[in-house]
Order: sequence, then structure tokens, then C-alpha cells
Amino acid sequence: MQIKLVRRTRSKSAVALSATAALLCGALLSGCASDDPPEGGGATGGTAAGQKGKTVLKVGVFGAFGMKEAGLFDAYMKAHPDVVIEQNSIERNENYYPQLLNHLTSGSGLSDIQAVEVNNIAEITATQSARLMDLGKVQGVTKDAFLPWKWAQGTAKDGKTVGLGTDVGPTGICYRKDLFQKAGLPTERGAVGKLWAGDWKKYLAVGKQYQAKAPDGTKFLDSASGLLAAVMGGTEKRFYDADGKVIYKSNPAVKEAWDIAAESATSGLTAKHQQFQKGWDQGFANGQFATVSCPPWMLGYIQDKAGAAGKGKWDVAAAPKPSNWGGAFLTVPEAGKNKAEAAKLAAWLTAPAQQATLFAKRGSFPSAQTAYADPVVSGAKHEYFGGAPIGEIFSAAAKGVPVQILGPKDLVINTNMADIGMLQVDQKGKSPEDGWNAAVKAIDNALDQ
Repeated sequence: MQIKLVRRTRSKSAVALSATAALLCGALLSGCASDDPPEGGGATGGTAAGQKGKTVLKVGVFGAFGMKEAGLFDAYMKAHPDVVIEQNSIERNENYYPQLLNHLTSGSGLSDIQAVEVNNIAEITATQSARLMDLGKVQGVTKDAFLPWKWAQGTAKDGKTVGLGTDVGPTGICYRKDLFQKAGLPTERGAVGKLWAGDWKKYLAVGKQYQAKAPDGTKFLDSASGLLAAVMGGTEKRFYDADGKVIYKSNPAVKEAWDIAAESATSGLTAKHQQFQKGWDQGFANGQFATVSCPPWMLGYIQDKAGAAGKGKWDVAAAPKPSNWGGAFLTVPEAGKNKAEAAKLAAWLTAPAQQATLFAKRGSFPSAQTAYADPVVSGAKHEYFGGAPIGEIFSAAAKGVPVQILGPKDLVINTNMADIGMLQVDQKGKSPEDGWNAAVKAIDNALDQ
């Protein structure tokens, strides 16, 4: 099953770095739905007259979330003719999320279902659990159907599961076969994955081999900050411990990730880009770098920016270690007028069969691990990337991601570490120590506010 992926804008904070994420879309049938979020809230369903006597369920999302575009709302309404679904979409999560917190606090202005981005889910479970339904008790919801780490992310300390996972971002390594060949490296994806299997330091070693014979004007990887995000996305403890204490300064895993990313910069392996900026986009188009850490949603971005000239040159291999970058959840506010019906809809939308459909139609990789056995997922291949078996590659990565402890200010810490600290090392030639100190100063100032 070949999947063609196209770009979908989601939000600046929908990724681990300050970026506008491009989520992939699979055109398995007649083509992808529109990538643009509906104007003015975008109601799905009949007119006011046609809604008389029916239960109207409002779904609040950020960006073109994909469920409506994949036809899931229409399918549910067809099976439940007494239900009308209306989608309310705010384009960017940094505008959507503060409004959601305000509405939860006041208990008014809420949709029946509210989406939550992964960088915000820890704050939601820690501070808003009492204002959200326990979806783990809803009929049809099975804990074992989900990836253990995804289920844990949506569950509060008291065991109340307030968020049901939609998509995840298991990470692979996208690489240019033509550049690898010119540098004397293997090009077959299995052999490439073996070069760095089990250790991100091996990835750097391969980079140094590449750089020794690199084609003129090319570097091994795009950016040190992107590598930092990939390495940290596979650690159990990152910025917080299980008690909610900020530990990023003393955590050996963070130090190791920092050192690996900093070494990529100081060893001259990076093209010194800031991800999701114009220069980075041009780097794809001009073939300036040979590898990039990539979750499933990145594939559509690469295809968009590298264009037709890049088809068949790019491929996907397993990352050194399983890692995650991205994802979202559905929640049901207790203040909603139609809680029971909303909970049923949330359970249905996140069930394995619907997640497989969402992957087929929109490319959002399932958080329901039982969906990985569905031929739509297990047999998925990407034509642009040389027929890479993306279903197999990303399923294996997703199953290997540890249960990661998330904290309420993960996004603040991550963004400053990447854009203030590592960017100075990569682009301005600052020492790793100076970059770290700059990041710590910015982070601590932000956390004190």
C-alpha cells in the first residue's frame, strides 16, 4: 500500500521546537481533504432547522486536526443519526490553549470535546483533572489498546485518565541515498540503520565518516537542535522527576543529550539550520544535508520542501533509539451539557479502527498500538521515500518509546534549551558550556515568572 503525503499546518507548539509542524496525509482513495481549517469555527452537520431534536456535539481543536477531514465525523453521524457534530477550530495552539485553560477554570465556553497538544497534557493532568471526565471508564475504551507511554501521558497521578491519545510521533532517520553513496556509505535502509543501531553516539561516528568524504557543500545533518530533540524524546526522565520537581540541570540523560547535540555542532557535522525556518526549507530543496531526525509527520514536510527533484533520493531508516516527537489527546470537560454522548464520541474517535482510518486518510500515526496490525498501517509504504515501509518502521519505534515523565513547563524548557542554548553553539560558535549557561538563564527566568 503506497502512501502519498502532503503538508498540513498544525501549530507552532505542536512540536518539541518552536516550529510550524507539517503533518502528513495519505491519499489512499480519491485524494486528501482540504488542509485548511474551516473558517469561523467550521460546523460539521446540518442547519439549525435540521438539528432540531438532535444532540449537538461540539469538538474544539487547533489547526486542521484531521478527524473531520478524514470523514470520521460524517461516519459517526451516519451511524448515529440523532447526533450532529460541529467542529470549532483555532488555527494555532498558542492561541487555542490559553483559551482552553480559561474556559476550564470558569466552567463556561467549552466544547463538548477539547483537544490537547502533548506539550500541554502534563499541565492538564496536574491542574485540570477535576474538571475533566475519566475517559478510562467509558465503555469501549481499553487501556491495553493504547501504547503504555501514551496512556500514561493522559493519566493523572490519581489514576484518572482525562486524555485519550490520538496520534504520536515515533522518530526515524530520513536520509539522502545519493549523498550517502557519494560519501562511500551504505544506502540500503536496513544496512543504514545498523550503522548507528542502539547508540546516538554511533550516529555521530557515521556523521564523521560521511563528512570525511562528503559531497561539496553538504553536511551530515540539518541542525544540532533537531538532534537534541530526537535524543531527549527517548528518555524516561527529562526535565521533571516523578514528584514534579524540575531536574533538567542535574539529569544525566539531559546532559548526555546536550553533549551529543553539541558535539555534532562543534565537529562540523551540521548545516547550522534552525528548523522550520526559511533557510532550513531551502536546505531540503538544495540538498544541503544528508540526514534529519523525522517522525511520520515530517515526511510530508520533506516531500513538500524537497519537491519532485527529491523523489527517490530520500529514504527512511530506524533511529539509533526509539524516540517520540509530537502527538495529541481528546478530553471531555465535566461542565459540558452532553458529557455522556461526548465521551462516547471521544472513545470512538480514538478507537484503533478510527485511528487506522485517520492514518490512511491524513497520515497521523496511531497511538492505539492494536491498530498496528491493521493492513492499512502494517502495509503502509511511502513512494516518495523509495517505497520505505513506514508502517513497520514507525510501529517498531513507537513500541520502544519509554514511559516519559512530562511536566507542566516542558515546552518552555525545551524551547529555550534549543532556540537559546543549542542554537548559539550551532550557529554562533559559542562553546557548549556557554550555550548551556545561556539556556539555563533563560529557562530559570521563564520558570520564575
